[in-house]
Amino acid sequence: MPKFSLSAELIAEFIGTAVLLAFGNGVVAMVVLFGHGQTGEVVNGGFTNITLAWGLAVTLGVYVAGRISGAHLNPAVTLALAVFRKFPWAKVIPYMAVQVAGAFTGAAIVYWEYKPQFDVADPARDHTAGVFTTFPAFPNAPSAGLFDQILGTALLLLLIFAVTDRRNLAPSNRIAPLVIGLIVVAIGMSFGSLYGYAINPARDFGPRLLTVLAGFKKNGLTDGTNAYWIPIVGPLIGGLIGAAIYDWGIGRWLPQEVTEEAPMAEISAEKNV
Repeated sequence: MPKFSLSAELIAEFIGTAVLLAFGNGVVAMVVLFGHGQTGEVVNGGFTNITLAWGLAVTLGVYVAGRISGAHLNPAVTLALAVFRKFPWAKVIPYMAVQVAGAFTGAAIVYWEYKPQFDVADPARDHTAGVFTTFPAFPNAPSAGLFDQILGTALLLLLIFAVTDRRNLAPSNRIAPLVIGLIVVAIGMSFGSLYGYAINPARDFGPRLLTVLAGFKKNGLTDGTNAYWIPIVGPLIGGLIGAAIYDWGIGRWLPQEVTEEAPMAEISAEKNV
């Protein structure tokens, strides 16, 4: 594998995360702003469309950045790779920063695209911040949302480690992004409603910053509800738990000999050692 400069890796992470959020926030905007017909019937597929499009968004973002940066696109992934896969600690904060910036940019693109409809559907900007960021189904029970984010991200990292471990039944580099996208679809369909299906601190916090700057009143950051911290803390904890479960419960039993092509996350770790 060729080695890329840190600048190249950060640009790839930024663009990949922006692509992820452009499609992810874009589908939510479609469903929320144009989701009902003139007689009130649900159109644009509702939550099914959201989960499928988020999975595709992850797949496309990984295809964009995978060769250069390993396509973390998620601070929980970056942290888990640093702890369990020798990803350099010096790159952790820069990766996380550009992931947040990329997520903000992807959300800003969606806001600019749909601003005319926001002006019609929510001119006061008081009830549509959920197009961009996440909120709890039970605002008075934050522990339920915290467990939801830990669980969802633990499953995400457990499965990412499984499908990118070249000692296991890992798909080829060309197919791995699609499989990772399907993992995101499965998590969304099974655990998507309790806290809005973030499982990625950058995916949530970058767009939340956009809602603040764009004047959305109920944004979870400046409105006094403090909804912002659970989709940050929960995924970081959950990612470490999921990675540990894979390494200690599965990876420890696998043979050390490798004869197949190394998938992206393994390549990302190896080229930085």
